[in-house]
Amino acid sequence: MKLYEQLADDIERQIRRGVFRHGDRLQSVRETSQQRKISITTVVRAYLLLESRGLIVSRPQSGFFVNLRKGGRDAEAKAEPAAKPVFVSSAVDVGRLVLSTLRSISNDDAVPLGSPYPDPGTFPFDKLNRNAHAAGREVSGRGMMHALPPGDPKLIRQIARRYLDKGLAVDPAEIIITVGATEAINLSLQAVAKPGDVIAVESPTFYAMLMAVERMGMKVVEVPTHPELGMDVDALAAIAQEQPIAACMVMPNFQNPLGYQMPDDRKQALVELAERLNIPIIENGVYNELHHGERFPSTLKSFDRSGLVLHCSSFSKTLTSAYRIGWALPGRYRDQVEKLKFLNTLTTPPIPQAAIAEFLEREGYDHQLRRIRKVYAQQASLMRNVVMRFFPEGTRVSSPVGGYVLWIELPPKVDAMVLYQLALERGITIGPGHMFSVSNRYRNFIRLNFSTPWSPELEQAVLTVGKIAQNCAR
Repeated sequence: MKLYEQLADDIERQIRRGVFRHGDRLQSVRETSQQRKISITTVVRAYLLLESRGLIVSRPQSGFFVNLRKGGRDAEAKAEPAAKPVFVSSAVDVGRLVLSTLRSISNDDAVPLGSPYPDPGTFPFDKLNRNAHAAGREVSGRGMMHALPPGDPKLIRQIARRYLDKGLAVDPAEIIITVGATEAINLSLQAVAKPGDVIAVESPTFYAMLMAVERMGMKVVEVPTHPELGMDVDALAAIAQEQPIAACMVMPNFQNPLGYQMPDDRKQALVELAERLNIPIIENGVYNELHHGERFPSTLKSFDRSGLVLHCSSFSKTLTSAYRIGWALPGRYRDQVEKLKFLNTLTTPPIPQAAIAEFLEREGYDHQLRRIRKVYAQQASLMRNVVMRFFPEGTRVSSPVGGYVLWIELPPKVDAMVLYQLALERGITIGPGHMFSVSNRYRNFIRLNFSTPWSPELEQAVLTVGKIAQNCAR
């Protein structure tokens, strides 16, 4: 390879890894020549080669600038994640930061931009409570039998039918009702790994995954994750060659905080890799029903042929977070998860199970979901546009295709924890990026929740966070 080609490839790698972003000015030809100790002609040829690749553009009397926008797409969707995985100890205390943040969010006077929960105004509490009242009389007559694992048979049938309607034939006997998706994830992890094992996770990843690993004394390896395509399957394969991976935890649809939907071919590749290496996959599907488009997304479970995918979900994001009803489809680990469920919490409250089962059967769950999806898609666009316009120059924003959160990268000078404290002083909560990794790689990232109905007060809160970030970036 010629010297100018080597230089061009080196700069392209830096662009792909996000070292240079759209609109950044490259070093001048003379500066690069002096720094690299190569001729000006070599640098010019390298820059021209990069321009021919569409990665940079020359501006007369100004220099060469990174050009990642093509066809109106945003630069952040094209930036590749860091190439190296990050190995860290489970001793890092993610849980304490999460608890502190959630406590601040629970303040009734605070604007809940940092909340991990959907706006409760979307939930049909009246209908659910009527169902619960009726279920209370019925449950008192038959005792607690339906509270024992695997759970209420009527609810299990309704869950199985919903999967069948989406194209996935599920054996009802595989379903185990849990206290929310968090318990389903914890039980699944406990079934497939032991203290000291290494668990592969996305980077960034939802903090409930990190807390599950932390609680069980395991270690994590953060796998590079593309903001549109999801976990890098090749990177995971490379990591698995270096050390044993006990399990992989992933949220392939509308991942929190990135909001992407992993393409089907990538989902299939991930499951096939897991089957080759015999690595269980714990799939978090809590946001699957909250797609902004028309089609329900496929699941990793739908590509599973050997029972290695432990699929977990709940009604907490779509129906009510108050009842804490979730479930697991643990594949070949079904009996072990059921046993652990019994040993850990014994039962799942029967009245919420019965109330939700009745709602699924008679109360128009699909109508509820269509309304929520439309509202979230509109509010995502509104908040994203405000952030892009009023946050500091250089800010990059995710383009979620489902769920209800935005992931925002701020300029490097902005410390998300400082921004969190300053926003909290003004009665506004945000989700600092520190919660989504056990490394410090997201110190200038924040997550915002857009599920709350758009209003002048909410808009002003977003503008205030942007103004604080502007000051922090100076």
